[in-house]
Amino acid sequence: MYTYLHNQNALQVIAGKPDLRLRLDHKILQESIVKLINDNPRAGWRASMNPQFSNYTVGQFMHLLGVKPMPEGDLRGVSVVTHKKGLKLPKTFDARTAWPQCGTIGDILGQGHCGSCWAFGAVEVLSDRFCIHFGMNISLSVNDLLACCGFMCGDGCDGGYPLSAWRYFVHTGVVTAECDPYFDNSGCSHPGCEPAYPTPKCERKCKKENLLWKNSKHFSVNAYKIDSHPYNIMAEILKNGPVEVSFTVYEDFAHYTSGVYRHITGEEMGGHAVKLIGWGTTDDGEDYWLLANQWNKSWGD
Repeated sequence: MYTYLHNQNALQVIAGKPDLRLRLDHKILQESIVKLINDNPRAGWRASMNPQFSNYTVGQFMHLLGVKPMPEGDLRGVSVVTHKKGLKLPKTFDARTAWPQCGTIGDILGQGHCGSCWAFGAVEVLSDRFCIHFGMNISLSVNDLLACCGFMCGDGCDGGYPLSAWRYFVHTGVVTAECDPYFDNSGCSHPGCEPAYPTPKCERKCKKENLLWKNSKHFSVNAYKIDSHPYNIMAEILKNGPVEVSFTVYEDFAHYTSGVYRHITGEEMGGHAVKLIGWGTTDDGEDYWLLANQWNKSWGD
């Protein structure tokens, strides 16, 4: 569901290679990790054997982490946004309460067994911003982006580039989830029916006959990166709404239940994209980011 992530260089896009010494067929959940974290009074968060990943191997969990490193040539000419100093930022901010009329901000979705986090983060943020700026309560289609963006965005369920997703919104647009819902090939809704979900085919046709693909398209005006300084990230959210961010995931993150997460133990798994909806400070003076993850409502705080 939601994650409170420790605010310390946490939102840099990092997608390093996992340690190849890992046994990919081992279970991702480990009692030893749960005990180590829960017995540590300085951890700041609680761990458990999350039912969400009870049958997942390390390899299957890594497959969910779909942020690929962007080719250097594709980063040329990308606008990096900074905000003028002097904006008065609140100590605590939650986009759900700032824009209560926008139900999509608080929606928790499920990516199933597909490495589509890069697509979920982008589509969810664009949906939220359509509501915030235009009063349109719509849910846009992850399936359209995942299936139809093609090699420009990466490899679909095997990972992709968040920035390319936003370029797709600018040049091609994305239809509504009503037109093209997030379903697998056998017709069952996510979480999927197979250990690994293949990238769906791009059909460019709405599932409902009364809807037209072309008329269901929604576009973004531009695609840009936000400077990674916390002030610029907070200012962007305050002025324009939630943002898509990515960060490095470690083994212990699969065990997260509540509190302010910080990496304690375990190997690097890969890069993960989510929606950032706010920030705050604990009673102990610890700054955190408030993230909405797409691992269903049963996971997280």
